[in-house]
Amino acid sequence: MHRVATAATPLQYTLAEVVDLALRNSPATRLSWSSARAAAEVYGSSSGRIYPTVIAGVAASRALQIATPGRPAGERTQYGPTLSLAYTVWDFGGRSSAIDAARQTAIAADLAHNTTVENTILQVETAAFTYLSTRAQRDAQKSSLDLASAALDAANERHRVGLATIADVLQARTARSQAELQLLTLEGALHIARGSLAVGMGLPANTALDVPEVPVSDSVFFITQSVDSLIELAVQNRPELATARAQASAASSQIRVARSGYLPAVAFGAVGAANGSNVSTFSGNTYSLNVGLQVPVFSGFSNHYDVAAASEQYQAALARADIAKQQIIQQVFTAYYALRTSTDRVRTSRDLLASATQSETVARERYREGVGSIVDLLVAQNALANARAQSVDARWQWRTSLAQLAHDVGVLNARGDTSFSRLTPAPDVRPK
Repeated sequence: MHRVATAATPLQYTLAEVVDLALRNSPATRLSWSSARAAAEVYGSSSGRIYPTVIAGVAASRALQIATPGRPAGERTQYGPTLSLAYTVWDFGGRSSAIDAARQTAIAADLAHNTTVENTILQVETAAFTYLSTRAQRDAQKSSLDLASAALDAANERHRVGLATIADVLQARTARSQAELQLLTLEGALHIARGSLAVGMGLPANTALDVPEVPVSDSVFFITQSVDSLIELAVQNRPELATARAQASAASSQIRVARSGYLPAVAFGAVGAANGSNVSTFSGNTYSLNVGLQVPVFSGFSNHYDVAAASEQYQAALARADIAKQQIIQQVFTAYYALRTSTDRVRTSRDLLASATQSETVARERYREGVGSIVDLLVAQNALANARAQSVDARWQWRTSLAQLAHDVGVLNARGDTSFSRLTPAPDVRPK
């Protein structure tokens, strides 16, 4: 059923639906898919070279012949169907190598499409996590604004009964205004993040949409696999490396194609016709068969340069494959330790939030009882606001880091889920 969004009731999309829409709407995936299909059709076309070429036709001619001894001059009309066949019997591997080059090119194009799909998934997931992070920070800032408002109310009450100076009120009012300003900033950032997410999904930036909260059971995990095993898995899974290797295989086949230009080829041809004519002696069936050996003698040194160029292109393709492998190893290594750091940040930020919450509660009670200053309360509230923001940022940075590592290893699936084989819950970092 088609869903219609309004400002009051924005469309709700799960993470899997966000990824699905992005894949279906992305022009980059459409482009890579069309390119892959085109390469497959080229391969299919090149495979036709293993079959003979058959051409049927109909011909008609009229000729005037001069007189010869024993035959007077006369006009003759001939007509009838023709059928010709041409086939390369053997060319010492040139034909099969050209077909193999087209096949490897088609494989490379298909793998390049897989790369585009994985990149699209990562991009839209990152946009979704940015939106969810900004929304969580906005909600946390609302709580900070409520605390600042409560502090202002307490300062006003203490000033009313003569237990505080106007300076306390002004400081509390300033802190509340700063909290409100930060909330407005986050509201604007949330609109921008929502627009970026919509565009990443292939929708207009002003589409009213929302993503539900992540389930409470979602936990922070450690990757128990070593970085070396993840690198080995990435080398096996990443389509970028497989694409580079397929391109190298295609370049190797092109060398054999170029070398076949030095070698002879055996060709077979046949032509058959059923002739009709206004002269009875020129009517009847005809045919011709021929087998030939074509031996290249001289081509202006073009074969030499073709082989040299194909060899250099093969070496360049091998170098690109080595570069791709090095980049993949570096990406996995970087993403692995970024995830470990993010996991530690989640645990530390949770401890920081617990301490800041307790500190703010103590400072608020002390101020209410008249034994604490407004400065102590505002400092504690500011520390609590920062701790909330850092806690939110740490958790969503962990989600982004996990998605990045899954992408770099090649296990980020089309639902936006990771499929690491071994995950264990990290201690003391489950959401409360």
